[in-house]
Amino acid sequence: AVAPEVRTAWSAALTEALTLIEAHPVLKAGAPAEEDGIRLIRLHGDSHPGNILWTPEGQPGAGPHFVDLDDARTGPAVQDLWMLLSGDRRQQTQQLGALVDGYEQFRAFDRRELALIEPLRTLRLIHYSAWVARRWDDPAFPINFPWFGTRDYWQGQVDMLVEQIEEMQGPPLMA
Repeated sequence: AVAPEVRTAWSAALTEALTLIEAHPVLKAGAPAEEDGIRLIRLHGDSHPGNILWTPEGQPGAGPHFVDLDDARTGPAVQDLWMLLSGDRRQQTQQLGALVDGYEQFRAFDRRELALIEPLRTLRLIHYSAWVARRWDDPAFPINFPWFGTRDYWQGQVDMLVEQIEEMQGPPLMA
């Protein structure tokens, strides 16, 4: 599925990104997170704004409702926070502070988990392409993802991985 023109660049960026993730100090090269004291909890797993429906005030059940639970899993709490962030680093830092403040009204948040944001974001980028590739033989996928095998798509994926490699090598976002 990777366009031949960028296959070498994709492979190199993918290898470098996965090497950084495997060597990540909080992740300890594949050791279960709880061995390092990171608490694992049940998660939505795909908590972005598109998966939150709001019932208006004054209506029964007013407030937010999470939908699309097919990615529910066990993991660190930050998995359900980072996908709610948008904008540049400054904006994400502000948003993260508000999210963590709100989260801590219900449960303590281990700030060591903030170092997992960029590795988790990188893994999501990789898994998304793999998800489409695994389903490519389904006739609905080429229709709904016509850009998937193109050079532009894969060059964009290479560029995003290179950016993520830089982000993983820099300081983590702070709340």
